[in-house]
Amino acid sequence: MQITVDFIRERTNNFQPEIGIILGSGLGELADEYCDYAIPYTEIPNFVKSTVQGHKGRLVFADINGKKVIMMQGRNHFYEGHSMQEITYPVKVMKALGVKTLILTNAAGAVNESFKPADLMIITDHINFTGSNPLIGENDETLGERFPDMSEVYKKNLIELAQKCACELNIDIKKGVYWANSGPSYETPAEINMIRKLGGDAVGMSTVPEAIVANYCGLNVLGISCITNAASSSSGAKLSHEEVIEAAANAKTKFKSLILEILRKI
Repeated sequence: MQITVDFIRERTNNFQPEIGIILGSGLGELADEYCDYAIPYTEIPNFVKSTVQGHKGRLVFADINGKKVIMMQGRNHFYEGHSMQEITYPVKVMKALGVKTLILTNAAGAVNESFKPADLMIITDHINFTGSNPLIGENDETLGERFPDMSEVYKKNLIELAQKCACELNIDIKKGVYWANSGPSYETPAEINMIRKLGGDAVGMSTVPEAIVANYCGLNVLGISCITNAASSSSGAKLSHEEVIEAAANAKTKFKSLILEILRKI
């Protein structure tokens, strides 16, 4: 990992980030507006390339509202054929660079029937249904314990802060449990019914592996989902990634406002 860290420090004039943000599908505009340094993943040693539409695949560094921030403008996914260790490697790099707090964002399908496209949901907890875990394999004691506690992955004080910021901005914020599947296929109506019965409010194909590793490394985690579609085709409508990008675009103004306010007060 040291070769990655040294490369990034050299390319960013030894930028010292304190907050990390992973920007999900259609949510990367924040990194376009605030950018002091940017490095494509393809140039960073040991990073893998993002291949999904709506993910530019850059590591962006910026001073935002008095905070030094590192942003992943797009992430890598398990369904792209990468290992769990590869897709969570950037989280470990952020930790090594000095990050203390990680904000995870994603595009997610609604399972809770009160949610609608372009809603924002604060993640209160998650259910890992990907069939794997990024901590499988030899443990690195310098990063974390072999069996990390998972009772408060998403920190309560950050959840309260995000709620307060949303209230001050007059954003109708939701809260709920994020269910992670491996993808890349969307869920069937029967699967959505199962997720709803088992306590999921939104479903997606990312975030949970990163949250597991961030918690393992001792980072403070906040998760925010942009609800982009009804999660199943039971309504008769066909789901598509284009729909996800469009709904994220519709939510981008309030999403950016919320993130900026959180950064101001964190």
